[in-house]
Amino acid sequence: MNIILASGSPRRREILANTSAEFSVVTSDVDEKIFDYEEPTQLVLRLAFEKCMDVAVNNTKDVVIGADTIVVLDNEILGKPKSEDEAFEMLKKLSNREHQVITGMSIVNLEKNKKIVDYAISNVKFKNLTDKDITDYISTKECLDKAGAYGIQGYGALLVEEIRGDYFNIVGLPISKLSDILKENFSINLFV
Repeated sequence: MNIILASGSPRRREILANTSAEFSVVTSDVDEKIFDYEEPTQLVLRLAFEKCMDVAVNNTKDVVIGADTIVVLDNEILGKPKSEDEAFEMLKKLSNREHQVITGMSIVNLEKNKKIVDYAISNVKFKNLTDKDITDYISTKECLDKAGAYGIQGYGALLVEEIRGDYFNIVGLPISKLSDILKENFSINLFV
């Protein structure tokens, strides 16, 4: 049974590569549409499952892992900014506030008809950022392909005052929870 990571995220690939897992990457073509009626956890669970199934249908013997991560402030989903101005507005909203980072995960093996969907939530508190702090961060260009306009594993760490929960969830893959799911449901041990 091979493992396939259904994600183009270099961060997810790096997290999984830090375990004993041998895996390949197959990127999903799922449109990451957001529906107005969806709660944040519903959204990440649906997108993780859709991405996973998109790859699993052509890889039925393999264990396929899909994931989706969002940033939520006061129940508002902050996706990837479309411009530096939008990134500035997002970071201004997050300044001196606590928000949630939610990652949905789906792990599927169609041959054995096993489908697990779960999620993790971490809380992140930003420092009180000045406009200059925000523009300095935006100048790194790190913000443009990240939910909530920041990446905690890079310069974005300089914006953060405190985290509660799984750091790797904030990066994009709650590896400890994933390890438990793989061990309990698919007999895959990420230690060996």
